[in-house]
Amino acid sequence: MPAGRLPKGNGKAIIFSAPSGAGKSTLVSNLMSSSDLELGFSVSATTRELRGDEVHGESYYFISQKDFADRVTDDAFVEWEEVYPGLSYGTLCEEVERLWAEGVTPVFDVDVVGGQTLKSVFKERALAIFVVPPSIEELERRLRSRGTDSEESIVKRIGKASREMSAAPAFDVQIINDKLDRAVQDTINVVKAFLS
Repeated sequence: MPAGRLPKGNGKAIIFSAPSGAGKSTLVSNLMSSSDLELGFSVSATTRELRGDEVHGESYYFISQKDFADRVTDDAFVEWEEVYPGLSYGTLCEEVERLWAEGVTPVFDVDVVGGQTLKSVFKERALAIFVVPPSIEELERRLRSRGTDSEESIVKRIGKASREMSAAPAFDVQIINDKLDRAVQDTINVVKAFLS
């Protein structure tokens, strides 16, 4: 994943990454709603189609492939990745700059490669958190219980998750998401310590 430029400003950042199904988005939403910290969710840009009840500017910034490519050329991303041909995701510098201007710390919910790239851009200004599932078997159970993925997709995600687990030591902190209440409290504690 290509690293872009460091956004203008001098704020900190919180990065969450995990294999699919580890519960990273659940931890992020609990952190955002249950703490008195001044945090702002960083909305990613994507070239994929809007799904279900998603809202442009809240779920993602849904942009065309051409617009995305133009922004890559203009160095408008902190990081970006073409996940599959024609399907790209990225973090816009202007999104981070907007959050810093509002006086809040951006929180990123990104895949493992994206998390490593963001950490390489922000360096010590970012806390990179890797959410660890209790086991690959539990991860598979969670993916199946969602009921949103085909069998082929689940097999693919499990294979990818096994590879992604090896990246955990590259992150600043690992949170084991076996008991949600404890994982949420551990997350709040490490984020508070980093911000203070």
